[in-house]
Amino acid sequence: MHKPKIPQETPDFSLVLGGPLYQLYLRSHIAQPPLGLIHRRILAITLIVWLPLLLLSALGGNLLGGDVKVDFLHDIDAHIRFLIALPVLIAAELIVHQRVRLVVRQFVDGGIVVPEEMPKFRAAINSAVRLRNSVVLEVALIVLVYTFGHWAWQDQMALQTATWFGGPGLTLAGYWYAYVSIPIFQFILLRWYLRLFIWFWFLWRVSRLNLRITATHPDCAGGLGFLGDSTHAFAPLLFAQGALLAGLIANRIFYGEQTLLDFKMEAGVLIVFFIVFILGPLCVFTSHLARARRQGAREYGAFAARYVQGFEDKWIRGSADEQLLGTGDIQSLADLGNSYEVVRKMRVVPFGLDDVIALVAATAAPLLPLALTMMPLVDLVGHLLKIVF
Repeated sequence: MHKPKIPQETPDFSLVLGGPLYQLYLRSHIAQPPLGLIHRRILAITLIVWLPLLLLSALGGNLLGGDVKVDFLHDIDAHIRFLIALPVLIAAELIVHQRVRLVVRQFVDGGIVVPEEMPKFRAAINSAVRLRNSVVLEVALIVLVYTFGHWAWQDQMALQTATWFGGPGLTLAGYWYAYVSIPIFQFILLRWYLRLFIWFWFLWRVSRLNLRITATHPDCAGGLGFLGDSTHAFAPLLFAQGALLAGLIANRIFYGEQTLLDFKMEAGVLIVFFIVFILGPLCVFTSHLARARRQGAREYGAFAARYVQGFEDKWIRGSADEQLLGTGDIQSLADLGNSYEVVRKMRVVPFGLDDVIALVAATAAPLLPLALTMMPLVDLVGHLLKIVF
């Protein structure tokens, strides 16, 4: 007598819900569970970090013109940072929340995690949730922002010339910029890095489980192709990173007497780094995929040999009495060939070239307008058309 199969409860997991900042959102009524009122959060945080800079710069005479090389309205880096990159980072929470939840469910709904491993799978989720909700980790981020983060911005990122926020001393607007606006932005950015680390930690723990990988799955990734698709949810984060670099380079070009070509190494390294940063952790499933491909090739190869031998014995060398037309043997042979071809093309990473291209495009897109500093728009469009066509 067979025991009835106990249905598996599909766990629900969000990468962005929870944590002290999320609780602050709820208590200040700029969020409704789970992530409603996103426009209110974007407006409120942007006004806190950007509007005081506008008003204080006007009071200090550095809003437009003045005795500084770079006034507030012409600081490209500041406006891109707070009016483009920051809203994108905030809006990305909703996208990641919706996509990652589906990814976690797919491990169960797609039969990747076998029933015997469900307790360990739930333990991995619980561990990720504890890290996501950790007060200690977010406090550590604040400490990091006001120590290393402040030093990195002041010594490495800020323009070393007279600007609206100061040089060498800080203006009133500069104090708000250095101790409120920049730390808030850095905290939100580092918090995203923390969330990504939690996500990669979760994937690593799942990769340690006994997973059911199907070599003939049509996604050519053993059924894990959804992981490659899920990386598109992080494209806004890469776009924000590209925007940050674009703003920094723009200031150096217009006010630092440098050219776009002076930053080709930085741009290339940034793009490669973040592509590896997002896709690299998915390689924890490579051993599963490689083993499934070897086993699939071996098993389907042996099965195909037996089937082809039987087919030839029946239809080529034998004297089959059946009519050739309409027989299912030929269709079965074709289906077997298709299955073997899927096994042969199976990847050992759960992502493809399309996923790489999508992330590269998201990171590089904010840098493209800077090409106008090298050539007129008409010439740039002409070069792009030649590349495409």
